[in-house]
Amino acid sequence: MATLPDDAPSEIPKLSASHEGEHHKDFGGDIQITRSTYLFALCAALNSVNLGYDIGTSTSAGKLVQQDLALTMSQREVFVGSLNLWAMFGALGSNFVTDRYGRRKSFVVAAILFIIGSIIQTMTGSYGLLMFGRVFVGLGVGFGLALDPIYIAEITPAKHRGELVTWSEISLNIGLVLGFSMKLITSNWRLMFLAGVVIPLLMIFLALKVMPESPRWLVANNQEETAKLILQRIYPENFDVDAVVNDIKDALQREQATEQAVGWGVVLHPTPAFKRMLLVGVGLPIAQQIVGVEAIQYYLVDIIEDAGFDSSVKESLVLILIGIFKAFFVVIGGKLFDRRGRKPLLLVSLSGVALSLLIIALAYVIDSKASKGLVIVAIIAYMTFFSIGIGPGAWLLASEVFATCIRAKAMSLATIGNRAAAFFMSSTFLSLANAMGWGTFFLFLMAICMMVIAFTYFFVPETKGRSLEDMTVYFAELTGDKSVLEAEVKIHKAVEMVGREEEPRPKPSSSEVL
Repeated sequence: MATLPDDAPSEIPKLSASHEGEHHKDFGGDIQITRSTYLFALCAALNSVNLGYDIGTSTSAGKLVQQDLALTMSQREVFVGSLNLWAMFGALGSNFVTDRYGRRKSFVVAAILFIIGSIIQTMTGSYGLLMFGRVFVGLGVGFGLALDPIYIAEITPAKHRGELVTWSEISLNIGLVLGFSMKLITSNWRLMFLAGVVIPLLMIFLALKVMPESPRWLVANNQEETAKLILQRIYPENFDVDAVVNDIKDALQREQATEQAVGWGVVLHPTPAFKRMLLVGVGLPIAQQIVGVEAIQYYLVDIIEDAGFDSSVKESLVLILIGIFKAFFVVIGGKLFDRRGRKPLLLVSLSGVALSLLIIALAYVIDSKASKGLVIVAIIAYMTFFSIGIGPGAWLLASEVFATCIRAKAMSLATIGNRAAAFFMSSTFLSLANAMGWGTFFLFLMAICMMVIAFTYFFVPETKGRSLEDMTVYFAELTGDKSVLEAEVKIHKAVEMVGREEEPRPKPSSSEVL
C-alpha cells in the first residue's frame, strides 16, 4: 500500500467497493459464470468482428480498389485511414445514444450504420461515393468500439469482467482473419465489402431477440424490477440480486456526485498527480498506435508482395497466418498480465516489437531473396510481441490509472488520442515509406518504439494488485500532490449529500419493461 504525503488530508474516507467500480465483497467471491452471461457476452463481442473485418478486407481489397477506381496512392491512404477519423466521432456520439436509448438499441444503430456504409462502398463508382460510404462504416465501427466493453462489463459479475471484456479484442482479431480470408474466396472487392453486412445483420437479430438490456441502464432509468429479472439470469440460482441492484445505485450516486463536485477543470488544468495520470492513461493508447500496428495491417499486401509472394493464394495464406498468431497471443497476453505484472510485460512486448522492426529494416537494406522471407517472419514476430503486451495492455492500464473524478472524461481523451494516432499513421504510411525507403521507414518506426520503451520505463507505474483507491493514493505519493486525495474527499461528501437527497424511485410501468 502506498503511503501518504506529509501534507495530505489526515482523514481519508474509506471508499466502498462500489466506488471502485466493483461489487461488494459479499457477492464478489467465487461466483460461477452462468450460460446466459456467456451467451450475452459472446453476442456483444461479436460486434467487434466488424472492425477486424473492415481492416482485413481493406488490407485484401485496398490495392484492388486503387486499380479499379484509378486512385492515387494518397487517395488510397485517405480511404484506409479515414475509418479511424470517423470512428472518433462514432465513439464520441455513442455515449449520448447509449445513455438515452439503452444498450440494445445502440447495437442496432451501430449495425445499421455499418450496413449502410458497406452497401454504399459496394455500389460506388467514384472516389467521392466511396469516401461517403466510409463515413458510415467509420461511425458504426466507432460506435461499436465504445459500446462492446460497456455492455459486457455491465452484464458480467465483477470477478469475471477482465476475462470476458477481452473477448472484444479476441473477436476483433477473428474479424481480421475473416477479412484476410476473403481474398481466397473472391478477387472482387465489391463482394468483399458486401459480405461485411452479414455480421451486422446477425447483430440486429441478436440485439432484438437474444440480448437483454443492461441491468445498470435499467436501474438508472427506474426499471429496477426488470433489472432484477435479468440479474437473476446473469447470477447463479438463489443469488441475492437485490444487493447487486443496491450496488449499482450506489455507483450511479457516485457518478452523479462526481459530475457535481469535479468538472472539466481538473482535466484542463491538472495538478501534478493528475498530469501523471493523464500522461500514462492517454499516452499509452496513443503509443499503441504510433508503433505502426494498424497501418502495417492495412498495407500488409504491399509488404508481402514486396517480399516476393506474387501469388494471390500465397498472399492470403500469409495474411491468415499473421491474423491467427495475433488472435492467439492476445489470449496469452490477457492471462500473463495478472501473473507477471503490467509493466514487465509491456517492456518485453515493446522490446520484441522494436527488435522485429529492426530485423525488417535490415532485411530491406540487404535486399536479397532470403531477406525477403525474413520480412514475413519478422512481421509475424512483430504481431506476436504486440499482442502479448502493448496491444491489450494500453487499454488495461488506461482503465486502471485514472482517479474516479476524471475517469470518464480521461477515457474519452484516451479514445480520441488512440484513433487520431491510428488515422495519422494509416493515412501517411505508404507516402512516408516510399519517400524514405522501406528500410529507413522501419528504422524510423523502431526509433519511435524505443522512445515508447523509455516512456514506459520512466513514467508507467506497476498497477498489478492495486485497487483503484490505492492507485489514487499511489499517484499522490509519486508526485507529492494532495489534490487527488482532496478531490476524492470532496466526491465522498457529495455522495453522502446525494444519498440524503435521493427520493425513492418509482416502479416501472408494464410499458417500460423489455
